[in-house]
Amino acid sequence: MKRLLLRRLLQLPLILLAIYTLTFTLTWLIPGSPLEKAEARQPPPEVMAAMQAQYNLDDPWDFYWDYLGSATGISWMLGERDGPVFDLGPSLRHENWSVNEILAAQLPISMALGLMAILIACLIGIVSGTLAAVKPGSWLDLFSLMVALIGISLPAFVTGTALLMIGGLWLDLFPVSGWGRPVHIVLPALALSLPFAAYISRLVRVGMLEQMASDHVRLLRSLGLSERTILLRHALRNAFLPVLSYLGPATAAAMTGSFVVERVFAVPGVGNHFVEAVLGKDITLIMGVVLVYSVLLVLFNLAVDLLYGWIDPRIRLA
Repeated sequence: MKRLLLRRLLQLPLILLAIYTLTFTLTWLIPGSPLEKAEARQPPPEVMAAMQAQYNLDDPWDFYWDYLGSATGISWMLGERDGPVFDLGPSLRHENWSVNEILAAQLPISMALGLMAILIACLIGIVSGTLAAVKPGSWLDLFSLMVALIGISLPAFVTGTALLMIGGLWLDLFPVSGWGRPVHIVLPALALSLPFAAYISRLVRVGMLEQMASDHVRLLRSLGLSERTILLRHALRNAFLPVLSYLGPATAAAMTGSFVVERVFAVPGVGNHFVEAVLGKDITLIMGVVLVYSVLLVLFNLAVDLLYGWIDPRIRLA
């Protein structure tokens, strides 16, 4: 496990560098300039030229290396910059705001929404998948399949809008917007969790069917163990391994893929700022959000690999 941890940590800089380079290339190719403001008068050409030189927007090569040095902390270690160690730069569209300040204010909201969605998805997926595997071919199994198909097929803005209308307008059980109370997270977290719950349900069902038909379960039955003990303590633990592999990227995707849900429910997370940054070509904000989420994705996958070895001794010994 130590070798795995060391190898992954050594791979982390290379992965982030590849993501940084690809994101920079695609962002730079977006037409327009972040300094242009359609709603106001444009500054004189000489002012625009000075601002572009200030932020290195006139030279992609200089911007690439300058931003890379500040974002990774290399410039701070060399004494070339003051301020935070990992400086993601100023936002080019939000005056008097840095990318660090925007992420510090909005990232915890997006992370809380994503983690709550994963918890709901695990609860729904594990319970429905287990019940469907206990009685395959029953109405409960067919209902689970139907719900999983709907959860996978429908996009987040459709399920989010439906939950908003049903739970917020028709039944008046939850607020349709706002943030600050625990009740505000219920509908957006549920809308975000449905696709993940569908995948988890299918993985659990397939894994449970394989485990219940395996030789070691037959041996446990011959030893006189109850079906409940076999189901919960032995079969479910082994069937959960594929789910654990899925949870790493799923957790990162829940936190990074909540942009549409945040827009539908007016959640003050990173999603709104990221969408506006793409539309306004706010290069520094786009790069900062992608880099932070990339680090989270790699770390979550690493955590899943470590947990996988802890749960399954065979992998730990290998």
